[in-house]
Amino acid sequence: MLTFVDLFCGGGFGARGAVKAGATPILAIDAWELAADTYKSNFPGAEVICSPIENLKPKILAKRHLPDVLLTSPECTSHSIARGAKPKCEKSRETAIGIIPWIEAMNPRWLIVENVNRMKQWERHNELITTIESYGYQVNDLLLNAADFGTPQSRKRMFLVCDREGSVITKKDLYKLHRRSEKSASSIIDWSGKYKSTPLYKEGRAQATIERAERAIDKLGTKKDFIIVYYGSDYAGGWQSLESPLRTITTLDRFGLVTWQEETPYLRMLQPPELMKAMGAGSKHLLTHGNRRDKVKLCGNGVCSPVMEMIFKKIHQIQLGEMELAS
Repeated sequence: MLTFVDLFCGGGFGARGAVKAGATPILAIDAWELAADTYKSNFPGAEVICSPIENLKPKILAKRHLPDVLLTSPECTSHSIARGAKPKCEKSRETAIGIIPWIEAMNPRWLIVENVNRMKQWERHNELITTIESYGYQVNDLLLNAADFGTPQSRKRMFLVCDREGSVITKKDLYKLHRRSEKSASSIIDWSGKYKSTPLYKEGRAQATIERAERAIDKLGTKKDFIIVYYGSDYAGGWQSLESPLRTITTLDRFGLVTWQEETPYLRMLQPPELMKAMGAGSKHLLTHGNRRDKVKLCGNGVCSPVMEMIFKKIHQIQLGEMELAS
C-alpha cells in the first residue's frame, strides 16, 4: 500500500482521490487552520499540522514519516490568471522551491507537484525542474484537465509526476485507466428547490449581471436554464451552458444559476455542496468547517479528486508491475 505526505494539503480533495486509489495519508500540512481541520475530519488517521512549511523541520518529521509519495500543491495565487491585476507575491510563488528540503529529508520515490499551468511562466520554474532532476527524478510534465477524467468541471492544471526509478508517464497512460464519460454542469445542481432563487430583474441587481444573463437569453431563448460566470478571464460573454462541465471553480463565488418560473428568470448562486460535486470528491468527503465563503475557498484551492486518483492508480500499476517482474 502506498503512503503519502501531503504538503499544502488544503481540504483534502486531492488526498481523497489518492485514498480512492488505495493510498494512505500519513502526514498533512497546511498553513490555514480551517483547511487543516477539514483534512483531519476526513482523514483522522493522518498526523495533520497547521503551519507554513518553512516553519517546520522536515528532518525531524522524517524520523516518523517516510512516505512513498510526496504530494505537494504549492500556493498558486501569484501564478494564476484568476489573480487579475493584483501584484505578484514572490513569497507565495517561492513556496514551490520550499519543497526541496522535504525531498532531501524524506527521500520519497515519487514526487507530485500540482499547480496552475501559468507557473511555467515563473522565472524560477526551470530552476525547480532542474533541482528536482538533480535528485535523480524523471520529471513527467503533464497538463491535465479534470473534465477529461469524468469530473463535472473544466479545470486545467500542471502536474509534475516524478519518479526516482525513471518511469515515463503520459496523458494517454492516465486516460487508459479511467472509464468515465464527460459530466455536465447540470449533474452538480441540486434541483430540489432547497436553495431559494430571487427574480433576475429585481431592484438593486447589478447591471453587469443582468447583461450577462441577457446575452445568454439572446443565445438560448427563454425558459432555458444556464449559469452566469462572474469575473476572471471570460471569452463566452459571462455565461455557460449547463450541458458543458462547469468552468474552473475559484476561491470566490463565481457561478450563478438562472432558472425559470414560467416566463420569469430567477437567479441564485451555486452552493458549496454543488461545488463539492464539481470537485469530484464524492459523498464521503466532509466539508463541515467554516462558513459558506470558507467552503467556497476550500473548493477553489483544491485538486479535483478523480485526477489524483488516476495518478495514484498509475503509480500503483507501475510498482505492481515491478514486483511481478522481480518475482
